[in-house]
Amino acid sequence: MSKLIFVNLPVADLPRSMAFYEAVGFTNNPQFTDNTAACMVLSETISVMLLTHDKFRQFTPRPVADARSASEVLVCFSANSRAEVDALVEKAAAAGGQADPGPRLDHGFMYGRSYEDPDGHIFEIMWMDMDAARAAMSQG
Repeated sequence: MSKLIFVNLPVADLPRSMAFYEAVGFTNNPQFTDNTAACMVLSETISVMLLTHDKFRQFTPRPVADARSASEVLVCFSANSRAEVDALVEKAAAAGGQADPGPRLDHGFMYGRSYEDPDGHIFEIMWMDMDAARAAMSQG
């Protein structure tokens, strides 16, 4: 059985965050969604749990980080092409996120961009030509 990944994120406005994640391609799983949390599914193995701050605090004794002023985590998802990387970042910007809060990466065989959601959480989107990457790594 494949391992499942659930990225838990504190959000200030749950409906706004749900709309943003749906706009960039996630789907809501209503079985695990209520007025305090929403399960947003990216793939069969990856989901993002959007949690109100009060709900998030139930899982940790630490303060909720302000993702706009501190780095809490960088989440990176793969894409099938350079064009898909660009399309996902454009969707995020159109849905109220910020495109490219970090530098763009273009190493020929690897291409990446990022976006920031309305709460300041940063997601990286990367495409890699695995054959070209192996060849480049074996040479240097």
